[in-house]
Amino acid sequence: MSAREDQADVQRVLRGDISAFEGIVKRWQAPLVNLAYRFCRDRSRAEELAQEVFLKAYRALRDWRQEAAFSTWLFALATNHYRTAIRSEPSRFVAIERMTELVTRGGDAYDGLRERDRDQSVRAAVLALPAKYRDALTLFYFHEMDVSATARSLGVPEGTIKARLLRGRGLLRAKLTRDVTGLRLEEV
Repeated sequence: MSAREDQADVQRVLRGDISAFEGIVKRWQAPLVNLAYRFCRDRSRAEELAQEVFLKAYRALRDWRQEAAFSTWLFALATNHYRTAIRSEPSRFVAIERMTELVTRGGDAYDGLRERDRDQSVRAAVLALPAKYRDALTLFYFHEMDVSATARSLGVPEGTIKARLLRGRGLLRAKLTRDVTGLRLEEV
């Protein structure tokens, strides 16, 4: 994904060539849907959220300061939008498509169930974290951003991201250990 292509398309849109926004959508649709999916765990809702972000981005293109990469600006916009949207919706973290995959993929259903339970436990534990840790872990691990890109997307210093990743991993480890053993760490 070329920063030059993003910049050229943004300039064309700002000059009135609305069709240039299509290039932005084509380049960033899959990454934004994937990021949204990490927040909501529902593919159709993730697609809706990504569409909402594209609409917001289109309306706010003039606000992009070109000192930062377009992708950083877009991901910051998306992360903030997803965070707000998820907070305002009732929890819907168990996706029906995962159950369908389990039933239709064949093989040993017990192994699939264990894998599914583990995946759901990790997702639920990440989603249960406070937002500042959840967002850092989601961008860094699930969206595979490096520390500096995660920091730029969340609008905080790199040192803060490193601390949030460390603390978030600790909270996640404690939560998963507690879920597996059935004991709270204080009880051990």
